[in-house]
Amino acid sequence: MDTQPQQPVPILEVAWTRFAQLDAISSKRTKAHLRMRRWIVALGILATLFAILSQSFPLESGLAGLIIRGLLLLLPILASGIAAYTSTNYANGDWLVSRAGAEEILKEIYSYRTILQDSPSRRTWLEKRLVEIQRSVYSGMNGELTMETYKGSIPPHHNPKDPSSDGGFNDINGDEYFHYRLEQQLNWHSERVVRRQAERRRLQTLILIAGGLGVFLAAVLPLWVALTAAFTAALIGWQELRNLDAVVRNYSKVRMELGILYDHWKSLDESEKTQSEFFNMVRSTEEILWSQNVEYIKAMQEALKASDLDEEASLINRVIKEARESDRRLKQSMEDAVVDFTSDKLGESEKVLTEEMENALNELSKEASSDIVRAELEAMQRGIQERFSGLKSALAEIAEEFAGVEIGSNTPPAVLNNLLSRYPKSHEPKG
Repeated sequence: MDTQPQQPVPILEVAWTRFAQLDAISSKRTKAHLRMRRWIVALGILATLFAILSQSFPLESGLAGLIIRGLLLLLPILASGIAAYTSTNYANGDWLVSRAGAEEILKEIYSYRTILQDSPSRRTWLEKRLVEIQRSVYSGMNGELTMETYKGSIPPHHNPKDPSSDGGFNDINGDEYFHYRLEQQLNWHSERVVRRQAERRRLQTLILIAGGLGVFLAAVLPLWVALTAAFTAALIGWQELRNLDAVVRNYSKVRMELGILYDHWKSLDESEKTQSEFFNMVRSTEEILWSQNVEYIKAMQEALKASDLDEEASLINRVIKEARESDRRLKQSMEDAVVDFTSDKLGESEKVLTEEMENALNELSKEASSDIVRAELEAMQRGIQERFSGLKSALAEIAEEFAGVEIGSNTPPAVLNNLLSRYPKSHEPKG
């Protein structure tokens, strides 16, 4: 391969510069969009976590409770703000339009350097194609073609220290195109399909783990199910945004088709590597890559439309609300249990006292044949009445002492035990 320094061809320099601009803005915007979506996902999970922690650290618990309440208020607002910003600045998928423009320019650059290398009008043809592509990109971005000036090397991915790196300005033969373009793209797609497949498996595994953990927590810590639900929703949303099923299929098809072309060229003898074979390889390779690019962009646009940022932001508030409702139901059930227990104990005490008094009166009535017995009966009646009055007094004292105590999930166990221990025993009423 030619290792001599190449002199820039003006029209190729223009083409490489436009490619570099579109390639750079597409990569930058793609990374920024994914970063924003990661923030929305992370804030949603954190908001759910702090909603759960707020039930364990009420405001009365001091600084920790105050900080948790503050973050609980701040995180949904911050998530909604980022979602609104992302929806406004990234919803149109402009980085996909710039990616399409960059790939189309790259296709025409290689056509200029291969199939059209003997055509006297190729400069005019490439200039016309650059105009058409740039206008198409401008239209696809709704008339807002805002791009920073490119200041990097031309071509953007060329390594001057690597003799096997494509310099980008000279005409190339079949073996050079095979190495610079076909083989490079085959290796790139082969590596990416493996990475995307691994990413898809990781997400599927994490979704299954989160679902299983949610089932387990539902039995032991019901309130924490909201956190696993938030994780599951976030993972499913991310999987849909990345559209990994379509991407893996797309890259797999390209790898297969490029592999067929690769094998065919490698199988040719030097005498069989004619210009016709060379041009056929170029046309087939560029058609495969351009079809792949169109399908990829279409799949990503569909995934972008299906991903609703407003729904993701509202999910945070829904999860927090459900966590609070779960905690409210838990507190209510604890209060009802204490009230029911207290009512049952009071009912049992009254029933036992009434039965004892009736039994005593019946026994005494049998012996009420003398004045002495009647006098003893009257004395015992007064004693029983005094004992019953003492029980009511004791219960009134307990009610007055614990009047300011709120019975709930935050009531210390020692207070509940003290409350129950103060009730008089049914077999020995205090008076």
